[in-house]
Amino acid sequence: MTLIPVADPGAQNQLMSRSLQEVFAKVIASGNYILGPELEALEIEFARFIGTSFSVGVASGTDAITLTLKGLGVGAGDEVITASHTAVATVAGIELAGATPVLVDIDPRFYTITPLAIRKAITSRTAAVMPVHLYGQSAEMTEIVGLCEQFNLKLVEDVSQAHGATWAGRRLGSIGSAGCFSCYPTKNFSAIGDAGLITTNNAELVKRIRAIRQYGWTERNYSEIPGMNSRLDEVQAAILRVKLSYLDSLNERRQEIAKMYLNGILRTDIVLPEIRENGSHVYHLFVLNVNERDQFREKMLNFGVSTAVHYPRPVHQQPAYSGRLKLPVAGLPVTDELSNRIVSIPIFPEMSNDMVERVIDAVNSSIGV
Repeated sequence: MTLIPVADPGAQNQLMSRSLQEVFAKVIASGNYILGPELEALEIEFARFIGTSFSVGVASGTDAITLTLKGLGVGAGDEVITASHTAVATVAGIELAGATPVLVDIDPRFYTITPLAIRKAITSRTAAVMPVHLYGQSAEMTEIVGLCEQFNLKLVEDVSQAHGATWAGRRLGSIGSAGCFSCYPTKNFSAIGDAGLITTNNAELVKRIRAIRQYGWTERNYSEIPGMNSRLDEVQAAILRVKLSYLDSLNERRQEIAKMYLNGILRTDIVLPEIRENGSHVYHLFVLNVNERDQFREKMLNFGVSTAVHYPRPVHQQPAYSGRLKLPVAGLPVTDELSNRIVSIPIFPEMSNDMVERVIDAVNSSIGV
């Protein structure tokens, strides 16, 4: 029995192999490997796709967060409110900018940061709010935008799991001060290695980010502001340009698979993903809420289906962040409970319908067996 993986980036790269090899050869022959024409074209095309005036390529999604905050002037002495139920990269990016992460609880239905939790966490030191658009869909952006406007806070979207999703008809990454994207190989919009993108309508912010990503240079060998090295190379930019043209159709296939899951998984002791009324879901992950997770995962494996947990240990429970984060006095009860119950089942565009049906059969047979 062939094991069905949770994600399979190699399958997509194999299907696109000819196009990817062609652009790889083109870059090698060009002699331009860093900050060249492929990146310039990608930045224009991705901004157009998201619906912003600009995008900037950087080395990773973590760097996208760090450079965006630095570009917005958020740093030492400032607080940034975000969720603990996220990849560690979200919080790492905030800390690398010099700011203090303030972690708050999430909605028990949609698993994203709540406007009420944000409101309770705002202090005189709060400089920015960073909602994480988790698993493929948006946080509650209408209320979050209102809070940021009311308290004059920067709004930075972490869109690393929701490339192409929308809120109220707008692509995520076009709503706040800026949007930050990871293009890690397992993402909906994926490079073959690390890569990140930032979207914004703020021309001055773009100027600062482009300086910061290369030693603070505003011209070669002239560092006008402190900077770092976070350049998206030409090979990854060329690969992303190929994949961008397929992103909507790949997301549509994820939605088709998700619909099959939603219609086919019949167990009443499983909580299935819900979709926010005002948004769309691109199903970077398909996450179940189950009882006896370890037993469920073992039984799924016996049926030849891999599973994963996103995320088994919230950031506030990570040893590296002990004593370094600001948390609510009441703690994060929803996050703590959810981290013991969630499990991701396979979803990637290259899955055949037969594979999807195998997963459905395994889920329906694995709970309470």
